[in-house]
Amino acid sequence: MEITTQMIKELREATHAGVLDCRKALEASGGDYQKAVDFLREKGLATAAKRADRQASNGMVELYSHGNGRVGVMVEVNCETDFVARSEQFMKFAHEVALQVAAASPRYIKEEDIPAEVLEHETEIAKGRAREEGKPEAMLEKIAQGRLEKFKDEVVLLRQAYIRDDKVTIGKLLLEQVAAIGENIVVRRFVRWELGEVSG
Repeated sequence: MEITTQMIKELREATHAGVLDCRKALEASGGDYQKAVDFLREKGLATAAKRADRQASNGMVELYSHGNGRVGVMVEVNCETDFVARSEQFMKFAHEVALQVAAASPRYIKEEDIPAEVLEHETEIAKGRAREEGKPEAMLEKIAQGRLEKFKDEVVLLRQAYIRDDKVTIGKLLLEQVAAIGENIVVRRFVRWELGEVSG
């Protein structure tokens, strides 16, 4: 199939990818627009993963208050340059992360942040529950591992389903931002307060 200038133009407008990348994507997908978009997204996510080791020391602290001040969130999101830190797209992403923290109450940013004793404790709880449900002893470890993965999906910010689109995790949303902006982006830390909550 012949790849026309109009096809390249439409794909470029939708994805903000370069002309040559758009042509390559259309050629690789036989002119199929949706497959070309997927091709570019995958390529962008792969590039984003390569940027993960670059220094990110600029950025912003986003403050968000929800429910007439019943929940307050402070999130630090970093990027490589001050120019990107002031961009609307970056600020919007930082705001979305703050909304996610307010709505989904994560406890950790990355899986590696979960202390070993918390994982052990959750594994024991899962095994105990499986025993009470009458599951065979030989299956307890496997069942506990499955429940531990679900626990991580609930408490780890980057593994949580995005509140606006549950088919996307916050980790994938972050990679999409890195691919679109062209800089490493890091969610550095967050704090969430809820009225009447006693901090432990």
